[in-house]
Amino acid sequence: MASITKDTHQPPKSPFWIACFTGPDGRRLKKSTKTTDKELAKKLAAEWDQAGKLARAGRLTESHCRKVIAEMYEHTIGEPLHFRTASEYLTEWVESKKNETEERAFLKYEQIVHEFLAHIGVKADRLLREITPADIRSFRDAKKRKGLAAPTVDHAIKILRMPFKAAHDAGYIDINPSTKNQVRPVKDKARNVKKDVFTQEHIRALLKAAPSEDWRGVILCGYYTGLRLRDVVDLQWSAVDLQAGKITVATGKTNTDVELPIHPEFKAWLLKQTRGIGKAPVFPTLAGKAGGGKSGLSMSFKRTMERANIKGRLLRDATGEGRSQSSLSFHSLRHSFNSALANAGVPKEIRQALTGHASEEMNELYTHRNFERLLRPAVEKLPALKARAR
Repeated sequence: MASITKDTHQPPKSPFWIACFTGPDGRRLKKSTKTTDKELAKKLAAEWDQAGKLARAGRLTESHCRKVIAEMYEHTIGEPLHFRTASEYLTEWVESKKNETEERAFLKYEQIVHEFLAHIGVKADRLLREITPADIRSFRDAKKRKGLAAPTVDHAIKILRMPFKAAHDAGYIDINPSTKNQVRPVKDKARNVKKDVFTQEHIRALLKAAPSEDWRGVILCGYYTGLRLRDVVDLQWSAVDLQAGKITVATGKTNTDVELPIHPEFKAWLLKQTRGIGKAPVFPTLAGKAGGGKSGLSMSFKRTMERANIKGRLLRDATGEGRSQSSLSFHSLRHSFNSALANAGVPKEIRQALTGHASEEMNELYTHRNFERLLRPAVEKLPALKARAR
């Protein structure tokens, strides 16, 4: 039976209530509750007595011990003590991102966390602090053994670093097991990794082989703006100002606003389309589609390349779950854009401003007041493809 009492010394040595309870070995114990709150003291005494009872019966569990310690900690420190398992914490972290990130990013976070928890098995139900760098490295190495490319594997680890850093910053764990010093990037065996660019003849062939009008527009947009595939297919009409001849878009990778002149040839394509209102997609049949996978945008572009009889150098063989890597892909349109600007004599600083790679100082230099004087003439130097309409 648990009870509480006060210090009987005169004057009292402590203002706190003292818990009287039976310990694991059957002896009666007295322990300070470190509180002057009578009701809380009674509760703590009862919890300790219950823990002793369970221990004597051989039924004391880790979770009960956590509960008692957490209550003591919270009362003493004033903040809750976190005894989350790896599964509880990581699942909670993913859920917290649902309203903080775009859906694609959230789904990727959810996928990686799910894969990691499955990889560590029973350890997922142990305390978060028990996760070690070896667990992260094991997950990294397992993905690499499946044949996934180094950038794919490293991106997964980069995602895992986010919740573990947050846990470390919040004081939930003493050591962050996912730091770059603890978990190094993997090496890829890709050969001759320098990417190639599309020639004008290639672009014309791609336009001719495009499976739809939207794909024709996407190829033109990629070549004449240098935007990444996701930024192109998700382009909205609200970002297109045909009267001013410019596109303003927040790029997905850097989340920075980029203001781009519309090349006359892409403008001609846009003028032939039925203009949507506000957030209506410029490429409605492609907007929102997944980039990866057998039916994704990247593979669709690859099939367009095959129909156009365009084949890049093989940089990496397909192994396991990994895909082969070619020196030519949709991203090569971005390199082609930059290369064509360079060939037209456009200075590096202006090319950086157009591709969104400029430093803060450069972005400040090439502000709106220089748009007509510097950026538009640069884009208009790109040659017209004069591709036939379908």
